[in-house]
Amino acid sequence: MRLSIKEIQVKEGRRSLDTCHVGELADSIREIGLLNPLTIDRDNFLIAGLHRLEAVKRLGWTEVDCTVSSLEGLAAELAEIDENIVRSDMSTLEYGEILLRRKEIYETLHPETKRGMRNGQTSKSDKMSFLETKSFAQDTAEKLGVVPRTVERQIQTAKNLTQEAKEIIKNADKKISKKEALKLSRLEPEDQKEAARLLTTQQIRNMGEYAEKKKEEPEKAGGSLKDMIAELKDPDKDCSGTPDSFLEEYEAFVRKFHKEIGWYSDPYYDTVFPFVSPEQLSILRELTDSICAAAGQLLHKVERTMKT
Repeated sequence: MRLSIKEIQVKEGRRSLDTCHVGELADSIREIGLLNPLTIDRDNFLIAGLHRLEAVKRLGWTEVDCTVSSLEGLAAELAEIDENIVRSDMSTLEYGEILLRRKEIYETLHPETKRGMRNGQTSKSDKMSFLETKSFAQDTAEKLGVVPRTVERQIQTAKNLTQEAKEIIKNADKKISKKEALKLSRLEPEDQKEAARLLTTQQIRNMGEYAEKKKEEPEKAGGSLKDMIAELKDPDKDCSGTPDSFLEEYEAFVRKFHKEIGWYSDPYYDTVFPFVSPEQLSILRELTDSICAAAGQLLHKVERTMKT
């Protein structure tokens, strides 16, 4: 159907236009016409085709071909997002945040795919429905032409970056890569602000340099190498540790361990676990036992040497 351009409504909050892309579309439409109609809902709100709409406006059109979709509400928003995620001009943050919104909508429309919703309480028909519905990561990956792991990493980046770090990245002249954004998101919240500032102002080239910088900080805090050696040689200096310092160090190690092992709770690995062979499970058990044994040995050593 043809509709007056004045009747087409655009919802607030849509991502900004790429003016270069609008110009290219206008040239193409002028030459060969509009090949793909706009998509609107029953209330004439635009679902897909914002750049095409702006292009025909630039050409002076008063009417445009439209397809009226039966999609409404969240389904319509999902369709709009799907049109946008294939564009290559989005920043790392835009890409991650739009995927977060897609995940929220997709799992609302398909709650059976949401992790933790099953609880083992499913009928035969429920299981069949679950098998027929793709997970968010699988569905999104197929639309983007990537592997599910790529989608999950983008989601984790968007979720774990602090608001302060996001604002620094958004307002910076220099864009950062998806790889560096992922590494940035894995830092403790208090470190993300500093790392984001250094990265976007090009005081460091990558997150590897930030890691090296953090390693150097304790040495700087302790003074020069010459001063530290002199301090160690001082016979009156008590360099022994204390129970409190030991527990602080061990607690920090445990916190880091929990954070790192939490990575394997990622839904990506849920698709891997069912295919682990008995031999591989045996290796996993040995590795896990070795971790427990090492921690147990330390505990037993403390118990044996405690003063009674």
